Amino acid sequence: MAARSNGAISKRRRMGGGNVLFACIGALIAAAAFSLGQRQPAATSSPVQRAFVSEFQTIELPVPDRPVPAGISVKDIPIRIERFADHQIPEGTVRDVSLYSQKVTLVPLPGGLPIVNDNLGFGDEIVNPVVGKIPQGMRAMALKVDATASVEGWARSGSVVDVLLVEKNRTIVVAEKVKVLSVERSTSPVEDGPEAATPSTVTILVTQDQCLAINTAAPLGRIAFALRGTKDGESWKSTEFSPAELSADGSSARASLKIGGRATFIKDGKEQQFALVEGSWVSAEKSSSENKRKE
Repeated sequence: MAARSNGAISKRRRMGGGNVLFACIGALIAAAAFSLGQRQPAATSSPVQRAFVSEFQTIELPVPDRPVPAGISVKDIPIRIERFADHQIPEGTVRDVSLYSQKVTLVPLPGGLPIVNDNLGFGDEIVNPVVGKIPQGMRAMALKVDATASVEGWARSGSVVDVLLVEKNRTIVVAEKVKVLSVERSTSPVEDGPEAATPSTVTILVTQDQCLAINTAAPLGRIAFALRGTKDGESWKSTEFSPAELSADGSSARASLKIGGRATFIKDGKEQQFALVEGSWVSAEKSSSENKRKE
């Protein structure tokens, strides 16, 4: 009996030792797994990308329901309403067609696009294309020209010229930056080739003051044009020139003079002009009078 009891006890001891061993191994595995999990960074979910759409203030505008030819009365245009972004609406867009019921289309209008005020006008503007090109407050006037005055005919519709008065004793600038509206009753731009004949008359667009100045100057001498470049917006450095100012070689005696500035004063309703020449203010009237006495 004693031997059997001792064997059972030994067996239980072996089994208990095995359980402890397995428990230790399991604890080590769990600890290793936990340690590995701590070392690995936690998985992060990618942020949700949100789309933002800009919101613009929109406005309802009348547009032609279909293309409209030129010469159609505004009241006869089939209209529908469309919404457009306010910042994309061009200047002069028609917002109420009822205000233009007495006008007609001057050019063909596309369907579905806003109507611009400049494309509408009165019926006589279609018959007379020059009338529609005269802005409020401006005037159109005609002048007789020759090959010299019209710059060999290159001063055509759309050109910008300066108007000069050529007298016996001087040449003066009467008007600057004047637009040519038509040549020989033609509003077409200049054409290449021999068919671009020299005109005898031109119609120019002028301010009211320029209109009076040119008409006053015309009987005093010969009117000539000086053609401007398309990007030239500068004024003349001097608006008057006399024979006394010519040098011996025919060039300007003013070329060696340094003009530092100009000033215009009005005294007792009379305009006086001065130029800062070589550091001194010189009266334009005094200079002109001296030149006449020399002659």
